[in-house]
Amino acid sequence: MQIDFTATAPETAETIALIVERDGKPALDRFDDATRSLITGALAAARFDGEAGTIAEIFVPNGQGTGRVLLVGIGSGDEVEHEKAGGALAGRFLTAGIAGIVVDFAGTSPSPAAVARFAGAAAARAWRFDVYRTKQPERQKPTLTAITIAGAPDGTDAAWAKAKALNEGLELTRTLVSEPPNILYPESFVDRCRHLEELGVTLTILDEAAMAEHGMGALLGVSQGSVREARILAMHWNGTDSTGDPDIALVGKGVTFDTGGISLKPGPGMEDMKWDMGGAGAVAGAMKALATRKAKANVIGVVGLVENMPDGNAQRPGDVVTSMSGQTIEILNTDAEGRLVLADVITWVQHAHRPKTIVDLATLTGAMIISLGSEHGGLFANDDSLAEQILAASRASGDALWRFPMSPAYDKLIDSPIADMKNVGPRGAGSITAAQFIQRFVDPGVRWAHLDIAGMVWSDKPGNTYDKGATGFGVRVLDRLVRDNFEG
Repeated sequence: MQIDFTATAPETAETIALIVERDGKPALDRFDDATRSLITGALAAARFDGEAGTIAEIFVPNGQGTGRVLLVGIGSGDEVEHEKAGGALAGRFLTAGIAGIVVDFAGTSPSPAAVARFAGAAAARAWRFDVYRTKQPERQKPTLTAITIAGAPDGTDAAWAKAKALNEGLELTRTLVSEPPNILYPESFVDRCRHLEELGVTLTILDEAAMAEHGMGALLGVSQGSVREARILAMHWNGTDSTGDPDIALVGKGVTFDTGGISLKPGPGMEDMKWDMGGAGAVAGAMKALATRKAKANVIGVVGLVENMPDGNAQRPGDVVTSMSGQTIEILNTDAEGRLVLADVITWVQHAHRPKTIVDLATLTGAMIISLGSEHGGLFANDDSLAEQILAASRASGDALWRFPMSPAYDKLIDSPIADMKNVGPRGAGSITAAQFIQRFVDPGVRWAHLDIAGMVWSDKPGNTYDKGATGFGVRVLDRLVRDNFEG
C-alpha cells in the first residue's frame, strides 16, 4: 500500500474520505449546495454518528460521472481510534474496485502520531499473502493500492517514518508465519532474515555442530527426528554509542512445523502447526522494525529454529536430556517441545551476551487458548517492573496481554523423580507450569518475561489491522517496549 501526504485534498479526487469525530460534522466546503444537501441527508438516513471505524458511503455527481464520498468516524480522535478508522477504511475498500482514496483531515485536529497510526493501520490491513494463488475471482483481487492523506499536521512525516518501519517489520513476520513448512524451515528462515544485515543488523548463526559443542541437548533433542537441521539465529542491533552487552534480549520459539513428534498431534488441524514459529517470526519482525527506524537501543534478538517430526531417530517419551545449563530434563511428552528450545536459547544468550532483561515469545501451550482465547496473549514475569513496562507497551500498541501468576507452588508440579525436572506438568495450570519450566533457565538477577502467544499469531477472521491469517502479533508490543524503556 502506497501512502502519500499532501497539504490539501485535490479537487478532482474520484473517491474522497472525510474524517469525522464522534457527533461531529464533516467538512463539506468543497461541495456545492445540492451535493452538501445530498450528503447531509444520506448521513441522517444512515444514522452515522462518527464512532471510530464506522463508514458511510455516498455516491455524488462528479463532473460528467459519479464520485464516492466516504465519511469515516474517528470517535474521540485518540491514536487507538484513528487506528481503528484506518484499518476499517482499507478493509472495506481493499477489493471494491477503487485504486486510490484521498483522505481529508480538514475540520479535525489530529496529532502527527494519530495520523501515522491511521495510515499504518490502513497499510497493515491491506497486506495480503497471495503468493501461491494462481486463480482468483476478479471481485476478490485487491484493487486499492494507494491512500493519499491531506491536511496532516506538521511532524507527520517523522511519525509516519516510525509507523512505516513498524509495518515493514509486521510484513516480515506475517510472511514468515504464512509460508508453508516445505518452504520455511530452519535454514530457509535464516535466509529470509539475511537482508537485515543491509540495515546494520549483525547476524550470528549456529548450526547443529556448534550447538552440540555448547551442550544444547534440550534443543537438539527436539530436532533429532527431522531431516531438516536446526539453527540458532542471533540478530544484534546496536543503535547506541555503547559497545557493551545488549540491554535487552528478545528470544523466540521457532518450531517451523510441529507434528508433536512421537506424541503425535491429531491429524485434523495439524496444518496450522506451520505457525508454531510465530514467536521467532515476531522477534525477526521486531528487529527489522528497530533497525529500519534506527532505534537508539542495544538489542539482540535470538530465535531457536527446529522442526519437530516423528522418525526412527526421534526423541521418545521417557528420554532424559541434558540442557546447555547442565540441568537434566525428563521428557514425558514430545509435544511439549517449545520450552526445550527456549531453555537452551535463553542459556546461550545469557552466556554469550549477558543481557540484563530477557523477553521470550512463544506459541507455547494450548492451555493458553483455553484460558484467553484469541483476545489476549499471556504474560508471565519474575519482575513486577518489567511486567508493568510490558503491559503499558501492550496497551499503547494494541497487542493485548494479560498477566498470569507464578509461584513455587506451581514449580513443584514439574519436579521429576529421576531428573532435575519434567518437561510437562499435570493438566491443570498448563501455561503456568510451562512458564515455571522456562524460568529455571534464567540466571539470578536477570529480569525475565515470557509471552505465551499461542492464540494470537493466526486468526480465522479479519481484524482491524490484519486480514485472515497471520496477524504479526508481538512485533508492535516489542517495538513499543524498546521505544519507551530501552532507547536513549
